[in-house]
Amino acid sequence: MELADFSKPGEKKKVIWAAVLGLIAIIFLWWTFIGFGKTTPTAPARPSAITSTLGNRSASSRPANITEPQLADISYMQPIPQFLPGSVPNAPEARRNIFAYVEKVVAPVASVTPTPTPTPTPPVLLANINPQNVYARTADFTLELSGDKFTPDMRVFVDNRELPTKYKGAQQMSATVAAAIIASPGVRQVMVKTPNGSAYSGNAQLSVAPAPTPNYSYVGIIGTPTHVDTALLQDKSNKEILSVQRGDLLSGRFRVTSISEKEVVFMDANLKIKHTLAMTEGERVSGAPLGRPTPRVDSEDDEP
Repeated sequence: MELADFSKPGEKKKVIWAAVLGLIAIIFLWWTFIGFGKTTPTAPARPSAITSTLGNRSASSRPANITEPQLADISYMQPIPQFLPGSVPNAPEARRNIFAYVEKVVAPVASVTPTPTPTPTPPVLLANINPQNVYARTADFTLELSGDKFTPDMRVFVDNRELPTKYKGAQQMSATVAAAIIASPGVRQVMVKTPNGSAYSGNAQLSVAPAPTPNYSYVGIIGTPTHVDTALLQDKSNKEILSVQRGDLLSGRFRVTSISEKEVVFMDANLKIKHTLAMTEGERVSGAPLGRPTPRVDSEDDEP
């Protein structure tokens, strides 16, 4: 190994710097592992409030067997809180409330109403019917129909019941409505169509109204020796008592056709509808002979 030649310029400086660096390295290693003297660690000064809270740990509270070189053991020391009691650090205002729950808004779904399909125009026109109003319980009658595009094979239907139909032309037809169809009040649907339904008209309405009824109560009967009975009727509107016999006409339309102890029968002179009134007590009026003040007739005599 060739030694350094100090006669050369710069070689001497290199040796000096190498020695200095080696000395510095030795000193640093010595300080790191051994140290330069005995030092006693001192705990930082703590306020009395912390001392009272965390407990007063002094040198006298250390175990007796701890020697001076073992002072490096700091297990008996307590951590110092970051903030002293009574002092509140200034914290910045929270940018948002993490506990606030914002409910998600669900946009309502718009209901889409389907566009109704237009009803096709009937190929046959039913413009009018006559009559449009009738009374219930009346007899058979003829219904006249007017319109357009009528054909001989078309029929008149009332509530889907085919009626006997008479073709009079492309704009006129007639049909016979049976009494059973109008036996009760209500509205009937009238239309014209072919039996197979290939040609049809719109609907027309036939209104069936309740028939007028006698506004009386049958409250008594009076018999005579000649067997001509007299019925006692009470007018419901003014409570007047009327004496009627067979053939009498009441209210201008109700003719008495039969009188018996059970009922009185009327016939509507206009509509030809029969009405029956059963015997009742009626409403009592002073001076009115309610009941059955019927004297004996010959058939009830007790003579042998």
